[in-house]
Amino acid sequence: MLSALRKFGNSAGVIIPKPLLSEIGAKPGDSVELKVEAGRLVIERARAHPRNGWAEDAKRLAEAGDDELVWPEFSNEGDESLEW
Repeated sequence: MLSALRKFGNSAGVIIPKPLLSEIGAKPGDSVELKVEAGRLVIERARAHPRNGWAEDAKRLAEAGDDELVWPEFSNEGDESLEW
């Protein structure tokens, strides 16, 4: 499929047809990774960070009062004799 580069300030952009975006599972507004492999420009959908959204979820759980420990506190044998 042929496309043209378009000037955007000091950079250039290319229109990516919807069928090609669908093939990589991306849509307008998504983040993508750009790299060069063997003289070719490769565009991949950016992977979400595995802990993305954890802070917001923890805050929501705390506000709901649902942030108690699942396992009770427990000690190891001999902890009482330890000196710090």
